[in-house]
Amino acid sequence: MSKLKIAVQKSGRLNEDSMKILKAIGISIDNGKDQLKASARNFPLEVFYLRNGDIPQYLRDGVVDAAIIGENVLIEKGNDLNIIERLGFSKCRVSIAVPKSSDAASLKDLEGKRIATSYPNTVNQFLDKTGIKANLHIINGSVEIAPNIGLADAVCDIVSSGSTLFKNGLKEIDKLLVSEAVLATSPRISKENQAIIDKIQFRLKSVLRGRENKYVLLNAPNDKLDEIVDILPGMNSPTILPLAKEGWSSLHSVINKNDFWNVIDELKTNGAEGILVCPIENMVL
Repeated sequence: MSKLKIAVQKSGRLNEDSMKILKAIGISIDNGKDQLKASARNFPLEVFYLRNGDIPQYLRDGVVDAAIIGENVLIEKGNDLNIIERLGFSKCRVSIAVPKSSDAASLKDLEGKRIATSYPNTVNQFLDKTGIKANLHIINGSVEIAPNIGLADAVCDIVSSGSTLFKNGLKEIDKLLVSEAVLATSPRISKENQAIIDKIQFRLKSVLRGRENKYVLLNAPNDKLDEIVDILPGMNSPTILPLAKEGWSSLHSVINKNDFWNVIDELKTNGAEGILVCPIENMVL
C-alpha cells in the first residue's frame, strides 16, 4: 500500500501543534526523540521531521508529498506551492522593527537604511511594491540583535507575542503579512497519495469546524420558541424537544465561537434558562 510522506518542522511550537492536530484527526505516530522519520500505526502515512526552511524544496522535488508548514516560509521560499488548507494555529506576523529611540514610524521611513532579515524575498517584494530602496543584510537567526551591534537600522522577522522585540529594545512599526500553519502539497504527488491527502483534509476540516463552534443546550418557554429559534439557527435548524415541565422545551444547537457571547446575551434576554455549553471535538458535514 502506498504511504503519504508528510513533512513537519523538526522542533519547536509548530512541531508540537502539528503533532497535536495529526493526533486529533485520529493518526497515531510513534515518534521517539531525535527521529528523522516515523510511521503512523493506523494510517498509511510517514512523518519526516525537517528544518522548516528546507521543506519547500523537498515539496518541489517530490521528496515529500505534503507538509504542515508556516505560511510565512512558503511566501519566502515556496510561493509556487499549493496551499490546500489553512490550519488556524502557530499564528504570527512578519514585521519591521526598529530601536525604541528611532524616529522611523513605517516602512517608508527606512529609505536608504539597512534592514537585517532572514526573509529577504518577502522584504524585497514589499520594498518593490512601495518603491522604497533599502539595503538588506541577510542573517540566519538572532536577527533582533543586529541594531544593537550597529549592523542594521531595522530588522524584519517573525513576531508572535512581541516579547523578543521588547527584550532587545525594539518597537514594531510595520506589519508586512500575517501567517499561520498551512497544509501544502507537492506538485509531484501521485494519484494514490492524492487520495490519502484528500482523506486527511476531510478529517482536518471536521476538526477545525469543531474548534470554531460550541454546542449549546438550553431550556426555554414555548411562547418564546420562535424568537429563540431566530437567534439559534444551528447548522440547519435547532433541535427542539419537549420537557416534562409543561409549557417548556429544550433546544440544542451550535454557535460560532466568534458570536458566542452576543448570542448568549440575546438568548437570556428572550427567556432562555439553564444554558449549557460543550466543546465540539469534530463537526462532520
